[in-house]
Amino acid sequence: MERQLRAGELTCPACGAVLAPWGHGRPREIRGDLGSRLFVRPRRSRCTGCQVTHVLLPEMLWPRRSDAAEVVGAGLEIAALGMGHRQVAAHLGLADGTVRGWIRRFRRRSEDVRRYFTVALVALADDPVMPEPTQTPLSDAVSVVAAAHRAAVTKWPQMNTVSRWVFAGRAIDGRVLTCTPSAS
Repeated sequence: MERQLRAGELTCPACGAVLAPWGHGRPREIRGDLGSRLFVRPRRSRCTGCQVTHVLLPEMLWPRRSDAAEVVGAGLEIAALGMGHRQVAAHLGLADGTVRGWIRRFRRRSEDVRRYFTVALVALADDPVMPEPTQTPLSDAVSVVAAAHRAAVTKWPQMNTVSRWVFAGRAIDGRVLTCTPSAS
């Protein structure tokens, strides 16, 4: 990302002009897998057109989250099995309210996420195998994210080093929980 920013290869999501380096955001502590703590100081950029500043997050992070994508994704996968937020939180060793928030947001977005990754699965796989419908929209969305990731790994083996939730965030600009995925 740093190389792309310095080379003028990143564009403003609002106006499409080139983003330029503009210091760094505040340091943040992020919860990672297995209780690990990650310290991140995100890069800031400023649009050369509209002059708006943007915080550029690493792919393993989603906007407005204190947990890495893998942690949130693991919670969503557990919830897709039918467990409530308290059980998921206990399993992950996190606060009930944090996990409840993820699950609520994902439930609200689940149909859009399912639709987006169904289209991605069809585009990625030569002979796509659609996941069987489950009992909940949340489970359907989790299943199709996993299927699209498998299709990406089949097409590009190096994608096997990328978790399905980092893949999901990358595919829809980190907006798995924060807003409706764009159709681009």
